[in-house]
Amino acid sequence: MKISYLLAFAMVVMACQNQRPDLRSIPIIPQPNSIKATGSVFELRRATSISVTGSPELMAVATYLKGKLQPSTGFDLNVILSEEKPGTGIYFKSSADQSLGDEGYTILIEEELITIASLKPAGAFWAAQTIRQLLPANIESSSRQEGVWQIPTGEITDSPLYSYRGAMLDVARHFFSVQDVKRYIDLIAAYKINALHLHLSDDQGWRIEIKSWPNLTTIGGKTEVGGGAGGFYTQLQYKEIVSYAQQRFITVIPEIDMPGHINSALASYGELNGGTIVPKEGRLEIAANANKVLDSKPKPTELYTGIEVGWSTLRFEKKATFKFVEDVVREISAITPGLYFHIGGDEAQVTKKTEYIKFINRFKEIVEAN
Repeated sequence: MKISYLLAFAMVVMACQNQRPDLRSIPIIPQPNSIKATGSVFELRRATSISVTGSPELMAVATYLKGKLQPSTGFDLNVILSEEKPGTGIYFKSSADQSLGDEGYTILIEEELITIASLKPAGAFWAAQTIRQLLPANIESSSRQEGVWQIPTGEITDSPLYSYRGAMLDVARHFFSVQDVKRYIDLIAAYKINALHLHLSDDQGWRIEIKSWPNLTTIGGKTEVGGGAGGFYTQLQYKEIVSYAQQRFITVIPEIDMPGHINSALASYGELNGGTIVPKEGRLEIAANANKVLDSKPKPTELYTGIEVGWSTLRFEKKATFKFVEDVVREISAITPGLYFHIGGDEAQVTKKTEYIKFINRFKEIVEAN
């Protein structure tokens, strides 16, 4: 009986030893176009180097990958500019394969060498995210972990199905610091999100410095939902966020919500206020001057910390309105290198329909001009 037990134990050990790792079994997000497994492993070791043939942008991606792998492994991986393909390590190179497009890549994983090829640096960056996912989960730890760092061998080919892959962060209703936004950028980058929609204004707070309208932040930026302290980004801080996102191949899309969701601006400058709806005890009531002739010296509205929507609006006939809109769009556009500017347009429940149509058409012209 002892011999039978020993024989059974030996068979289990042999079965475990013969079980070959399969690249296809690892849940990569998003799922790549093609995965082929070859049944062996690449092991990341202390002596592993990251080699690069190509542009400075590829060197930046390689350095980024080193920074992600170093805390948990404790390995000080050398990043080397190389004119030739190395025999071992992780190797980034440019590809001439046009079918990969701007964001596609291939990863060839062999026992001694991982070769990452891309037409553009963005593809290499997304490949780096895939490498992170192929390693054991504790590779994401911020402190040194014990363990063996292996990746199953095989070949991955990937390019995005959607050219726009977006995530939104609402910093208007609740303010988030620059460091919080950077953390959010890092998290969405890990899943190959390439657009950050930053919601910068709403009834409850104005979050971006406009130098020609300083009260927007000094007054409109000091509240948030629930009555917190609020906050705002200086233009320098906003540029820091944009640059941080660009380094991760993410485009920031700023949103200034108009003509509704605008109370933080109306509370900052009385000349923008033409009478509004105010939320009271769970219902919307018309303010005393809402349907009267526009006052030449209107008062600012009260700051707002609730969650009702649809009760504030800009007024099309006021001269100050479009000076305000043009200044805001101009200043933000000047520090936003992306292709898009979001003008909101939602839940404008107290804006007259005829005015709403004229507003959207005029906003479109102002954005295109900038």
